[in-house]
Amino acid sequence: MKTMQTPLARKRPVNLTLNEDLVTQARKLTDNLSGVVESLLADYVEQERRQQVAKVNSAEATVAMWNDFNGKHGSFADEYSPL
Repeated sequence: MKTMQTPLARKRPVNLTLNEDLVTQARKLTDNLSGVVESLLADYVEQERRQQVAKVNSAEATVAMWNDFNGKHGSFADEYSPL
């Protein structure tokens, strides 16, 4: 699944510093190096976004599990608290 891109979004030139030999090899493989880089960048952005969502979901599940445990059994600190 591609990242949420706007197909008609304005394109603009950007400066990248890339290995010259690698760019030369890539240009031999494609006529549209910008398109290839844009596609790879879109995949990277989507992968990172999914990882962030997974981290948030994991944290929320952990909090819910801990809150459930605390609701059933109470806090570990309760037996040691002088209050």
